[in-house]
Formats: sequence, structure tokens, C-alpha cells
Amino acid sequence: MATTQESAPAPSATKVTLDERPVSLMQKRWRKFKSLKRGWYSFVILCSALLLSFFNPVLINNRALVVSYQGELHFPVFENPIEAVDLGQRAVGEPDYRELKAQYAEANEGDFVWMPLYPYGPYEHLLKDEALPGPPPHAPTPEHWMGTDDRARDVFARLIYGFRVSLLFGLSVVAVAFTVGTAVGAMLGYFGGTFDILAQRLIEIWMGLPFLYTIIIITSLLQPNIIMFVLLLAAFRWMGLTYYVRGEVYREKAKDYVAAAVAQGESHLSILFRHILPNSLTPIITFAPFRLVAYISVLVSLDYLGFGLPAPTPSWGELVKQGLNNIQEYHLVFFPLGAMFVTLLMVVFIGEAIREAFDPKVFSRLR
Repeated sequence: MATTQESAPAPSATKVTLDERPVSLMQKRWRKFKSLKRGWYSFVILCSALLLSFFNPVLINNRALVVSYQGELHFPVFENPIEAVDLGQRAVGEPDYRELKAQYAEANEGDFVWMPLYPYGPYEHLLKDEALPGPPPHAPTPEHWMGTDDRARDVFARLIYGFRVSLLFGLSVVAVAFTVGTAVGAMLGYFGGTFDILAQRLIEIWMGLPFLYTIIIITSLLQPNIIMFVLLLAAFRWMGLTYYVRGEVYREKAKDYVAAAVAQGESHLSILFRHILPNSLTPIITFAPFRLVAYISVLVSLDYLGFGLPAPTPSWGELVKQGLNNIQEYHLVFFPLGAMFVTLLMVVFIGEAIREAFDPKVFSRLR
């Protein structure tokens, strides 16, 4: 009697959903960062504000976007200054486009002027504005949202332009200082020995140079600009990062994957920058937002002391100095300090989120 053997059921094909697919460590960190709402929203707001600041000339400016006169179009924002007589005004130099807009509207001859959303510039003196009686500074009005400073310049326009200057300055210093500090620290940790000892002594000597006195001497001899300040500040702020990177490289170079790379005959630069350094970026990425706060504060402090960017560059430090000199004018105190507080607070929130996302204990298997 033949016995029938029941065949075992075929295993069902497992479907791998998107959430079950293996993800890299950086993807896990990115998801963790996005889950920290305070830091993520601050990151989105700051990036959006910085991107929007590149369109300041067409959003906040006293120069017209489009001028149509006798059938001919002019674009003052993008062109060289246009003489007032070329646009039908009896004046010398470039016209007042707000006044020109009112004249064209009154004449009603088909000519027109399109102004930016906020028709006041950061360098424009408003002493002739009849809506601002008395000497400057002037309190906020519906036309001037944050009032004017002691030179009758619009505070809101200077504050928005100063935001871009401050943030780009801080990001530039972070990029330069962290590049130099990471490269030097990586070489110290990788080569070690006598090179490490001698280089550390030279770094300690360089760290002993007085930063403020050096800035005072250089600004008294040369005309300062933002590129010079980026290079000067980066030259005095790259040393601290070298010790963190050096320690990380010392730890990483003792691991087996480095020995395997050496056995394969790879060069020192390849081992250092392709294998060790990508695994040593945690302190670099974690410290970057907090260093950004420090660098923006340094620029504000230098502008406040009078050793910063040359006038009339829009600067938060210069507005803070005006607030101190005109302490009774609340708008010169509240708005600049409020802008600094909100910006630096969001950067700190981003730094906290990055630090938590890159915490090795979060994804450790030994918890």
C-alpha cells in the first residue's frame, strides 16, 4: 500500500517594504534629525531665510524694478544708475523712484514705475521724507516697519541685509576654519610621533597670539572687508578643532579596516582621507552649529567696537551700538537684539538636534 507523502508547502515570498530595507548610518541620523522637530523646523526656517535673502535687491530696495517712460523700459535694479533727466525729472543724478512713481501716476500719461515690495534701501538716507518729522532716529511707522536709525536709514532694510552678511560670514569662517583644522588634526593623529609633538607646540604658540590686538593693528593699516575678516577669524579659530579630530583619528587608525587598507598597499593620503576621516566626522558636524554662533557673535562684537566691517555696510553690531547710544529709542534696542536672539537661538536648536542625531548611543547595539 503506497503511502502518500504530503509535500511541504512552498515558503511564501517575503515582501520587503520600504521601511524594512537596510539603511545606512547617515540615513538613520538624518531621520533622527528630522524627528527632532525643534531643530528641524529651525533648520528649514534658517535655510529658507538665507535663500530668500539672495533676492533682497528685488524685494527690499529703493531702486525701481521697472520704469516705463515714453514707451521705453528701464530696469534700474539690474542696470547702471539712470539719470533723472532721462526719466523726465529736473534733478541731478539718479531720481527718487518713489517720487517718480507718484509723478507718473499724477500725470496719467501711460508711464509707470514698479517698486519692490518694501521700497526702501539699506543705504538710503530719508532726511527729505516729509512723513518723518524731526531729527532721526524715528519711531516705527506703517511705511517704516522698524523705524530709522540715527542717520535716517531704514532699520528693517538694514536688519534684513545684515542678516545675510552675518550668516554668510559665519558660514564662510566655519568652512575655512574647519577645513584647515580638520586637515591638520587628521595629519597629527595619523602620523603622530615627533611630527605630532612639534606641530602641537607650534599650534600652542599660534593660539597665544592676541586676537583683538591683531585685528586692531590690521584694521588700522588696511581697509577691512568681509573676505579679510573671514580669513583673519579663520586663522585664529581653526586650532581648537585639531585636538578633537586628532583624538578621533588616533582612535580610528587602530582599527582593523585601517590595517586591511595598509595591507592592500594604499597610500597614506588614501587611508587618511578615504577611510579614517569619513569615520571621524562626528565632532566636526556636531560642533559646526555652535561655532557658527560664536563666529556671528565675534563679527557683531567687532562691529560694535568699531573694528568690524567698514561703513555703511549693513551690520547687526552697528545697529546694536546705535541702540546703546540711543537707549531711549526702543526700536534701536529691541529689533536688532531680537533678530540676533532669534537667529542664534535657532542655530543652537539645530546644533542640539545634530548632536542628538549623531550620538553614538542612539544606534548602538550595546545599549
